[in-house]
Amino acid sequence: MLHLTMQQAALAFLVLITPICAWVVYTDLKYMKIRNKAVYALLAVFAVAGPFLLPLDVYAWRWLNALAIFALGYILNQIAHFGAGDAKFAAAAAPYFATGSDHILLTVMLLTAFLLAAFTAHRIARAIPALRALAPDWVSWTRKDFPMGLALVGTLWAYLLIIALAN
Repeated sequence: MLHLTMQQAALAFLVLITPICAWVVYTDLKYMKIRNKAVYALLAVFAVAGPFLLPLDVYAWRWLNALAIFALGYILNQIAHFGAGDAKFAAAAAPYFATGSDHILLTVMLLTAFLLAAFTAHRIARAIPALRALAPDWVSWTRKDFPMGLALVGTLWAYLLIIALAN
């Protein structure tokens, strides 16, 4: 087994998940859907690469993150109209996050920042006719709900980047 630092593991995960994240952002903007294939791909990367990038005990415990976030996402989907695709993506992304109090605080801060920034940027962009004309068939321009995949992807990507660049 490889003996990587947390920073090296985060960088490797970042490289592996970036195409999936780009796909999620695109499909959420265009169709307001996060495809199950993207969720499965994100889980598959963790399932296959995780044992090589993380100590086996850390890898195994991180699966609990997925179960906890899946349960929370299911509840939010039922009572707060949180998108099912968003809930599944969040659960698939959860194993990439460490669970120490510093990591949880960082994750909450990133999610808050990305929710505010992505919502604001999307609402401004859709109000500009020239930008809407670049992608006139995007469903997200006309729906009242928000493509939450933008914030979820931003949070995951930024978290891994911060960990990869940490001293």
